[in-house]
Amino acid sequence: MKPLILTMGEPAGIGAEITAGAWRALRGSGPCFALIDDARRDFGAPVARISAPEEASVVFPQALPILHRPLAVPVLPGKPNPAHAGAVIGAIEEAVALAKSGRASGVVTNPIQKASLTAAGFQHPGHTEFLGALAGTGVPPVMMLACPELRVVPVTVHEALAKAIARLTPALIMETTRIVAAALKRDFGIAAPRLAVAGLNPHAGEAGTMGREEIDIIAPAITALRAEGIDARGPMPPDTMFTALARPGYDAAICLYHDQALIPIKTIDMAGGVNVTLGLSIIRTSPDHGTALDIAGKGLADPASLMAAIRLAGQLAEKRGLA
Repeated sequence: MKPLILTMGEPAGIGAEITAGAWRALRGSGPCFALIDDARRDFGAPVARISAPEEASVVFPQALPILHRPLAVPVLPGKPNPAHAGAVIGAIEEAVALAKSGRASGVVTNPIQKASLTAAGFQHPGHTEFLGALAGTGVPPVMMLACPELRVVPVTVHEALAKAIARLTPALIMETTRIVAAALKRDFGIAAPRLAVAGLNPHAGEAGTMGREEIDIIAPAITALRAEGIDARGPMPPDTMFTALARPGYDAAICLYHDQALIPIKTIDMAGGVNVTLGLSIIRTSPDHGTALDIAGKGLADPASLMAAIRLAGQLAEKRGLA
């Protein structure tokens, strides 16, 4: 099968440790994957240098396949070094290129340390925006966080809250919701997706007494989406739409800013949450956590979220006929 390609992420973080843990857990069942990293590092697992992704499936049951890309300076766990930025960015670019060329079935990215990359001149707010530049399809990339009990999508992502609220328009909500509806049909096999659109204000504005965004921005977007045949519902009060009773009523929640989406899913399933980028020409998933510099190199990192990301990427690849 065509392997998934994993990126190294922040070398000083937990990427190497959780990748080795994921390999140990998945070596017998798959999905098969290869890692772009410095093979000289201590992964705590047997490694095999490969020269091409096509070699990964042969060695995967016995060793972690690595496309060896040497780092400029040694790694100190918990201590990011801007000297590694070129390799971190290069791993993302190479993984995307392999997926676009059809030599890999998808990309799974380990967490990056954005401050370290920014210090080295990285111009993008985060992974999602960079991947959009590398593998865009003419629509803005959309970040979905998914676990077995909940899928959430923030309409605005990596920006200050005041700026995010000021940017909200019916057009932006509609554009995001269309991308989500299409992805749920194509990649998740949901024939008629039900999309719950969150309100912005307490009690979804309480008929305008706590803010007019629901009346002036969100409701018009929902009305227009329904006219297009998309099952959009709301605006829903954000304080109740994520409860256990409410979640079965929709297939994904369209949220209006970063924390409105990420707080509920991380509360429900921090270990099993997966970041999926919609609107790309390739499959991309990622664990729903950061670099965890405070525990890097201590043997404490849990590979569960990375394993979930690898499994989901494999499932999406099968649905697209890429595996």
